[in-house]
This record gives sequence, structure tokens and C-alpha cells, in this order.
Amino acid sequence: MVGNQLIDRIQELKQEKNALILAHYYQTPDILGVADFIGDSLDLSRKAAESTAEIIVFAGVHFMAETAKILNPKRTVLLPDLSAGCSLSESCPPEIFESFLDYHQDHVVITYINSSAKVKALSDVICTSSNALQIVESYPKDQKIVFAPDRNLGAYINSVTGRNMVLWDGSCIVHEVFSKEKIENILVKHPESVLIAHPECESQIIALAEFVGSTSKMIQFIQKSKKTKFIVATEAGILESMRKLVPDKTLVPAPVFENNSCACSECPFMKMNSLQKLYDCLLDESPAIEIQADLQQKALRPIQRMLTYS
Repeated sequence: MVGNQLIDRIQELKQEKNALILAHYYQTPDILGVADFIGDSLDLSRKAAESTAEIIVFAGVHFMAETAKILNPKRTVLLPDLSAGCSLSESCPPEIFESFLDYHQDHVVITYINSSAKVKALSDVICTSSNALQIVESYPKDQKIVFAPDRNLGAYINSVTGRNMVLWDGSCIVHEVFSKEKIENILVKHPESVLIAHPECESQIIALAEFVGSTSKMIQFIQKSKKTKFIVATEAGILESMRKLVPDKTLVPAPVFENNSCACSECPFMKMNSLQKLYDCLLDESPAIEIQADLQQKALRPIQRMLTYS
């Protein structure tokens, strides 16, 4: 099956199996077209928590589907491609992180949602790029904090709040390839342009940005802004969704280094999913995410704290 046949059959299977399809903004347009909900990590975490569907298909990467399973232990959670990982999550191995925390036992542990279930279970509260600042600021200024695994997001929060959180040395490959020089050249040649950036970007990119925020907050900023041309420093897949919401505005992906394989920044893991794989996993109800009960309970608590804050 191809094209419309696949789409029609996916829609039929959703009805037959009482299934819900969640898709991250970075997915391909055909997958976004069959999704019941599209959003960033926080939006989709909420939808997963609220779901009454018997099956949740998470068109995203492994840690996202794992989070949905933690929130819905009795439901079947499927991931179209089980090998769709995340460079940021993989930069924080649970065993090494646990040893690291032994040296910071008097610290609150705030962990970005881009992390494995085992790392979440070692944490006090989870955050997303949408609510990280709010969650950090909920603690007294003198509270010692470990922030993991994204050093760039943590450094951005430190700079905004004046805090000195201990940062785990992890990063996202998608957000570390932007060229400061090329962006500066665009801003000189087109001074009417506005740079907006995801807080996972490096500090030199954030320093150039007029607005820094999560995927959903960047969309809101563009919608409200009177400006008409934007350079967007995040995964380029978001531009498809953005353009539908603001068709009267010009959106340009932020340029990257010459040695990058693409002219823009794309997450290779997000692009591992396909419409065919989505159909196959819904048909076969596989591959399914499995988490041991004790780990699920430990990881659930910091996620629930995040949802309470939000």
C-alpha cells in the first residue's frame, strides 16, 4: 500500500483498535497528517496522561514513547521504529549518572524529559523546555540543583536566573550545528529578520536571538509578532507545522556548518519513523514499549511533579 491507501487504512485501524496517534512536531508531514495530536514534549505528555485510548502510538523517539508508557502502564504504547533514539538521552547513561549523583547528594535533581526511564527514576522532578525555567524558579535561590542532561538548556537557565546549577555534560546533536557566522551574515543582509532559538542551542546562538523558547512557545511568538521574517534555530521539521499556522510570514531554517550533511538541521532519529512503519506497528501492535513495574513507579513520581507544576 502507498499514499492514500495507507492513510485510509491507518484511520480504519485507529477506530477498530481504539488507538490514539501522538506525533512530535519534528515528524514528517505525512505522519503529522494522520496524528490525533501534534505537539512538543510537554503537550504530548499531557495528552498521554489524559488518554483513555487502549493503544497509544507515539510517532517520535524512544524516550517519548517510554514517557507515555510510564504515564499509562496498563495501556499498549507503540513506537513505529524501536531504534529511534535521542542523542541527548543517550548522552546520559543511567549507571554513570547515578555515580555522578553520589557526589551531589544534597542537590535537588531536575532532569529534562529527553532522558531514559532509568534516569528519570533517579530524579526529583522532570521538566521540558516549556516549563524548565518555571520549575527551577520554584526552588529557593540557595537550593543546590543538578540539572541534566542538557548543558545548553541548563546554562541558559543559569544565565537567566543567576543560579549556579551543576550541569550534566550532555547535548543535542540537532541544536549544536548552527553556524553563528552564517546567522550573523543573514541578520546583516536582512536586518528585518528575527532570529528565534530553542534553548538547547549553544550560548553563542542564544545570544543572537530575539526570542528563546520551546517549540510551542516559538510558534506562539511568531503568531503574535508584527514582524514577517524569522530565522528559526531548531529542528527544521518544525517549519512545516509553523508555515501552516502563519502562512503570511516567511520562515527560514537557521544555517549550519559546511560539513553538515544537510543545509538545515534535522534529527535523524525523528526521521526514522515512516507512514509504513506507523501502519505496520498499529496492525501488529508491535514494537511495544515495556517497563518493569518498579521502574515505572519510580519514574512516574518526578513526571507527575512536572505535570503538577505545569
